[in-house]
Amino acid sequence: MQIRPYRRGEEDALHAVFYSSVHEIAARQYTPSQIEAWAPCAVDAALWQKRIQSISPYVVEVGGQIAAYGDLQAHGYIDHFFVAGRFGRQGVGTALMQFLLAQASRQGIAEITSDVSLAAQAFFESFGFRYVEHKVVTIRGVELANALMARSSGGQSSGS
Repeated sequence: MQIRPYRRGEEDALHAVFYSSVHEIAARQYTPSQIEAWAPCAVDAALWQKRIQSISPYVVEVGGQIAAYGDLQAHGYIDHFFVAGRFGRQGVGTALMQFLLAQASRQGIAEITSDVSLAAQAFFESFGFRYVEHKVVTIRGVELANALMARSSGGQSSGS
């Protein structure tokens, strides 16, 4: 397993991870219409490319394949954190989160926040994130519940 900065040209591979994560992992917590609104089959490639370039994520490679990706913004916000469905529950997400937390520590980021799906809340809690508030977002006219979660730089990290 290798964690490294994303490279331009990998946007399609990251979209495949995102799509797989939403359709195979998050789908346990959301309705089919919510999943389709969140991660539709058709994607605006130029818009997706611009989004990925703006967040500049880290990727996790397993056996030469991109298995996950996540970002950490300078102000401590994790915008994207996705593990491909076939790599779920294999330690890939744990390795990525540990990496991002270490990055935050090195950068002196006092608090890390993220808007977390229902499917990811327990995972984030296992790294010392606490629930801040329930939120409902509207994507393509469909409402989805999530939660704002936060972790102080001194937060406990079990990683289990």
